[in-house]
Amino acid sequence: ERLKRHLLRLEREIRTLAAAGMCGSLTKLWDAAAERIAPCLGQEAESELAAVRASLKVNGEVVDCGSALPPRLLAHAWRRVQEAKTRKLHARVGRMILKLSDILRADYVRSEAGRSAASLRAAVGGGHENVFDFDEMSRLLNRAAPKAWLSESRRRRIGYLLSVLESHRLFTLPSESDAQGTGPKAHSFVFVDCAAALKAYRERLPKLVDLAKAIAMSLLEIKGEYAEAKHDPFFEQFGEHMLSPGDLALFPDYLVCLNARDLKAIENAELADILSAGLPMKFLVQSDDILDSSPVGNGRLAFGVRMRQLTGMAMGQTNVYVMQASASHLYQVRKRILAGLSYPGPALFSIFSGATKQCGELPPYLVAAAAMESRAFPAFSYDPSAGRDWAQRFRLEDNPQQEADWPMHPFAYEDGAHQRVGERLPFTLVDFAACDRRYARYFAKLPLGAPDGGLMPMAESLHHEPSSLADKVPSLPMIDRNNRLRRVVVDDKLVREARRCGEAWHSLQELGGVHNSHAESLLASERRRWEEQQAPGAPPPTAAPEPVAETAAAPGGEIPPTAASDEPYIETPRCTTCNECTQINNKMFRYNADKQAYIAGPDAGTYRQLVEAAESCQVSIIHPGRPRNLHEPGLEELLERAEPFL
Repeated sequence: ERLKRHLLRLEREIRTLAAAGMCGSLTKLWDAAAERIAPCLGQEAESELAAVRASLKVNGEVVDCGSALPPRLLAHAWRRVQEAKTRKLHARVGRMILKLSDILRADYVRSEAGRSAASLRAAVGGGHENVFDFDEMSRLLNRAAPKAWLSESRRRRIGYLLSVLESHRLFTLPSESDAQGTGPKAHSFVFVDCAAALKAYRERLPKLVDLAKAIAMSLLEIKGEYAEAKHDPFFEQFGEHMLSPGDLALFPDYLVCLNARDLKAIENAELADILSAGLPMKFLVQSDDILDSSPVGNGRLAFGVRMRQLTGMAMGQTNVYVMQASASHLYQVRKRILAGLSYPGPALFSIFSGATKQCGELPPYLVAAAAMESRAFPAFSYDPSAGRDWAQRFRLEDNPQQEADWPMHPFAYEDGAHQRVGERLPFTLVDFAACDRRYARYFAKLPLGAPDGGLMPMAESLHHEPSSLADKVPSLPMIDRNNRLRRVVVDDKLVREARRCGEAWHSLQELGGVHNSHAESLLASERRRWEEQQAPGAPPPTAAPEPVAETAAAPGGEIPPTAASDEPYIETPRCTTCNECTQINNKMFRYNADKQAYIAGPDAGTYRQLVEAAESCQVSIIHPGRPRNLHEPGLEELLERAEPFL
């Protein structure tokens, strides 16, 4: 335990050094941090930390989770992927050079020059010079051997292919071992604007075409399948228009690192053109601020609209790999990053760094995490190579509580009577905006002890139409500088933006197969048809229906009881997937494979939550049963409220 405390203190010091701009390896920052905390530690603690340092198995470069992280991380991963691809290309070209050289060597051996006395003497070696009569051997071989094996045109063609393959240096990438600049000079494949990347691609394209052409011709020559009458006309017209995605996949891709603040109309148009053309380029578009004002300047809010438009455009191309994530989540999505960098086509990475400089003392990684939690910048990926439909291509599961409108988290505080109070609060877009000092004017703080009769929790107000809330004011709990819980009322502009954010999240859920409206409509239609068939006096069905109770029952095959019970239960087959119960407690209430609720753990929450879920259920199918904890506060009132649902 003592060592753990020392290590956590050391880690905190390393984080402080990295946040202050110190760069270097982990061991370098470790030593600097250990030196700074040494006066506070004893000699025994210093020796323990030294032993831990000696056992480190990695020693990579430490990068702070700020605005510099996304481009450095993407460039590092890109370099690893491209170096592997380049090694594979070089090995393939090397094998071709060897086999083509063997063809020419074999032809030379069969030629008159290859069977000369001098060539035979050189081939046998000096140790046996006196044993053979090389002049006589040359006469015998020339008299018995056939004419030259290769035609002159084929010999020239193979010589041309060898010259192209042996001279290619277009795709030599710099490696860490070549940091001093020794070895062949490498082209740069990393750019900071679309125009420069496109210009470099166009300038290098003729050599790329020549190399792709040489590789294709070499394969035919090595197999002995090159037919001049058929292939010569084809390769004479070989150009960039004949390069297939498979051809381009042989060569390294380009990496273009952009910042959303620099994306003007021209840059956006160039980016869209490159993506639609399917050029082998990977784009990082980093946003440091998604809470900026509307680009049209009409006083309206438009949080994250630029990035939403960009990713929507890219996914609309259908052949572009798209991944979006906050900088705080990049480690969790590392496999998706590598998949996008390895994808044989264009890819777009949309990253929010959290470095807005408008959130006070909150570090960027917390701002980035809050953006994803609030659905302002959700994480998702679209992989065209994963399958033929959206169910296989689109992934949304990296988001917290992806089935809910807003993530729910426990919150505990002490009330005026010094009693501990616990509840679950949603984290909405409004909560995220409250972190930004620019939007302080959109919140009005209520005096301590003010009545809250006309207030409605922010998340609850988002479930109602604005016209039905004329007498209700959306509010939010916040903590002031004195650590006191206060209520603040929220401006209508923020409420409207939160509604729009929620609708955008619902659209992503649809794409990800969560609460899909088409599937739910079909399910409701089938349920109505089944209920009509089960009604008294209904004609017998022409075909035996699916055993609904079996398919809709909770995991484990248990069918909920229909009579009053001391145990809580849900009439699962009648569930309409309204999310009311799962938002109260998603550990107690869960969905089965048919997206219908069941009680997963009656002890995973309180009896109060069971009663509240029963009261909020739109079709009154939740039955709270009897309380399991007889010491829970307020049981008398809760039992009275639960009576209609027992």
